[in-house]
Amino acid sequence: MLRAYTLAFLLFLYAPILLLPVFAFNEGTVIAFPLDGFTTEWFGRLTTTPTLHRALANSLLVATASAVLATALGLMAARAAVRYRFRGKGAAMGLIMLPLVLPEIIVATSLLVVVVRILGLPLSLLTVVAAHTLICTPFAVAILNASFSNLDPALEEAAVDLGETRASTFRLVTLPLIMPGIVASLLISFTISLDEFIIAFFLTGSDPTLPVYVWSLLRFPRELPTIMALGTILVIVSIALLTLAEWSRRRGLRRTGAQDTGGFLAQ
Repeated sequence: MLRAYTLAFLLFLYAPILLLPVFAFNEGTVIAFPLDGFTTEWFGRLTTTPTLHRALANSLLVATASAVLATALGLMAARAAVRYRFRGKGAAMGLIMLPLVLPEIIVATSLLVVVVRILGLPLSLLTVVAAHTLICTPFAVAILNASFSNLDPALEEAAVDLGETRASTFRLVTLPLIMPGIVASLLISFTISLDEFIIAFFLTGSDPTLPVYVWSLLRFPRELPTIMALGTILVIVSIALLTLAEWSRRRGLRRTGAQDTGGFLAQ
């Protein structure tokens, strides 16, 4: 029964995504069956749309910056959580992980009020980067926390006993061993930021990200096949990045000899 439920759940969740490539290669502009014929015209249009290219460049810039910042913050938070004991650690880690359970619409509205009303800053890609770093950091902490937990502290202690400083031990011993976790954190954070819409919709200014640009195209029915083509590419890219992140996570487990207990969040 559990297998049947899991299969039905996955089918309900992902079956609509399977329709993206079907209509992306459909010759007609009406999203309905029966199909009119096979064409690659809609994919060709993606290469001749300057506004799409600018939105894609904005999304890549935001996703890269957010991934790097979130991974750097997650690296510090995860090391502190695993290696040290201090007063208020549980409360601090709970606060860091809070964006995982808060509705994005609440987070977006709150950030909009803070940025515009309290700080008086203009909406721009910088505000989107800051917001995406906020929501990506918990994922980075979850991944890197598993990496530090699977790392034997005796390796670091041995390096210190042999004359290395704490800084050189971290650079020469700790960092290489947790590098698969860092790569996985970067890829997961990049994917989350690239696909995120609600917060970007609230905080973007005159330079929309790719999801916001796609939303704007929905007002024009004749652009729906182009959106389907773009969605097909985004799904393929997202799956590839997540697969690479999971491969990197498992590679890190093999290097440390730890037991695999599931996906990166399950650890």
